[in-house]
Amino acid sequence: MPVLIESDCINCDMCVPECPNDAISMGKEHYVVDVNKCTECEGFYDEPACIPVCPIECMVLVPS
Repeated sequence: MPVLIESDCINCDMCVPECPNDAISMGKEHYVVDVNKCTECEGFYDEPACIPVCPIECMVLVPS
């Protein structure tokens, strides 16, 4: 399941450095996750590192 950044993202930049796969980048209006690069941090961490650092909790796991 890749991570999805919802539209209420405030572009705070907290999630970007947490991603070991460089899967997070700026979209047209807010950050987006490249589903082809997102591995949920498998092989790096026990859970996605980006989700807990989001101050407004706009990152969620979605079924692929």
